[in-house]
Amino acid sequence: MPSQFFGLTIGYSGLVSAQAAINTTGNNISNVETKGYSRQQVIQKAADALRTYTSYGMAGSGVDTTAIEQIRNAYYDFKYWNNNANLGEYNIKQYYMKQIENYFQESEKVDGFTNIYDNFYTAMEELQKNAGDSTVRAQFLSFAGNLTEYFNEMNTDLVKLQEDTNAEIKNKVDEINSIAARLTTLNRQINVIEMTGSVANELRDQRALLIDDLSKIADVEVKEIPIYTTEGGTELSGANKYMVSIAGQELVNGYEYNTVECVARSHKINESDAEGLYELKWSNGLDFNLYGGNLGGELKGLMQVRDGNNEEYFHGTIASVTNDTITFENLPDYLLDLNKTRLPESGILNVGAKQFEYTGWSFDSTTGAYTFELDLAPGQTTAGITGKGGQIGKEIDYMGIPYYQSQLNEWVRSFAEAINEIELTGKDQYGNPAGVLFIGKNSQDHDHPFDFSDYTRGQTVTSSSQDTYYKLTAANITVSYDMIKDVGKLATTTNDKQGESAYDLLTEMKKVKTDKDKMTFRGCSSQEFLQCITADIALNANSANTFQSNYENISNSITHQRLSVSGVDNDEEAISLVKYQNAYNLSSKMIQVMTELYDQLILRTGA
Repeated sequence: MPSQFFGLTIGYSGLVSAQAAINTTGNNISNVETKGYSRQQVIQKAADALRTYTSYGMAGSGVDTTAIEQIRNAYYDFKYWNNNANLGEYNIKQYYMKQIENYFQESEKVDGFTNIYDNFYTAMEELQKNAGDSTVRAQFLSFAGNLTEYFNEMNTDLVKLQEDTNAEIKNKVDEINSIAARLTTLNRQINVIEMTGSVANELRDQRALLIDDLSKIADVEVKEIPIYTTEGGTELSGANKYMVSIAGQELVNGYEYNTVECVARSHKINESDAEGLYELKWSNGLDFNLYGGNLGGELKGLMQVRDGNNEEYFHGTIASVTNDTITFENLPDYLLDLNKTRLPESGILNVGAKQFEYTGWSFDSTTGAYTFELDLAPGQTTAGITGKGGQIGKEIDYMGIPYYQSQLNEWVRSFAEAINEIELTGKDQYGNPAGVLFIGKNSQDHDHPFDFSDYTRGQTVTSSSQDTYYKLTAANITVSYDMIKDVGKLATTTNDKQGESAYDLLTEMKKVKTDKDKMTFRGCSSQEFLQCITADIALNANSANTFQSNYENISNSITHQRLSVSGVDNDEEAISLVKYQNAYNLSSKMIQVMTELYDQLILRTGA
């Protein structure tokens, strides 16, 4: 039969269990506002019964407190992390599309393209009334300057925005590396504790909170694998290997982690790109898959805003090679119009796993072929690449900053060419052949701007080194220096014999505004430029707003589901507190009763 003091032991086990439950409830209440904290509960079970060797068989031996576990549902965690990546992506897109929308916005206080363009043609009409007046000529050139400055400023704003996204990518990379280091530290601390048989609840909460933060930056995949005492054995050691991947590549593996590095590009991918945009690499030398479908999160949003080209990038099939050239054919239609090209004059060609540095290129409009001049590294050869595909940059299905820069460049090239072609048919006030009205600033040689002297309408072969409209961008378009210095060099007529007030050239220039035969932009007239751009922006902005709102609602719903499981509820904990207090009081009462029994048994029996 059991010991006479067996009841005291049972009562004591109840006290210990109730005390643990009260302490755990108090811990829950204390952390009700702690971010990431998961509600904990005491796991109890009936203690092993004892054989009594009596007719009634086994005797219960009280209660065992086996563990203090956190209440958490991994399914909701995974749902939250997956949705958080989408929310992070569209938060970024929403923010930056709002910035781009503001740049192109017109208001009563801020003159946009429409007002500036209309003022240019209003000044042209005034010049028609008095073409020989130098003051009116200067005023017209001033309004022409306002138009070029508008495009200069728009490009500056977009480049600054691209630099901002680039800097934010660097910040996100630093954040990823910091989280990875903290995760490995927590992995070690958790295993040290749990190998003793305990559960590191608070540390696990901290680790899950870090994954919450990481999941907003990039798509995450988390695995936790138990470690056995021996290879192939069945006995658990208590330790686990915790692994985290982002963008489909390993970030954390137990106690080790990889870091991501930002490496500034040595060459531009798009002609109007900001300098020093970052490519990402792993510390182990592998490329970080920045453009892969598994990226997600804020990094994906930043990458698409910074590099988005609406799938318009250079790619084609290599038709032929020489020792130092590569010729591409079978190109997309948008590459056959040099006004639309965004190719930098020099850069990197990717052919499979090979990279070739090129120093220039030429385009043959009769064959639709591009030929790149190569600067081969020692031992590098073009052998064996004919028939293969090559590209510059990546296909990115998003209208990001490079897309809007290319739209600006296309318009100014088409507009400047249309106006200049008319101006070149005229004579200035001195009877000399007129020069171009719009030129391109030359950052390498200010005194020798691009005046397109190497360009002839209809020419079949154009080289990137030639002075053609390829050199003109929204960043460098300006009004002729010579005309600014001497307004008499502005031609308003094709025949100076008609007098200095003749304006037949101005009549032709006015047609550029509305006549699609003079100039067309995306199938529209030149004055419809802003409508085309704002339609693109509205499409992107509305998409970002809609998806951001949807994913935010989903996030709120999942967060509510998570909290319904793991969150601390004050009312529920208050009930638990009373419940465990009563359990403690009952166990105390039992011990009191047993004390009285022992007192009777020991001190008074037989007295």
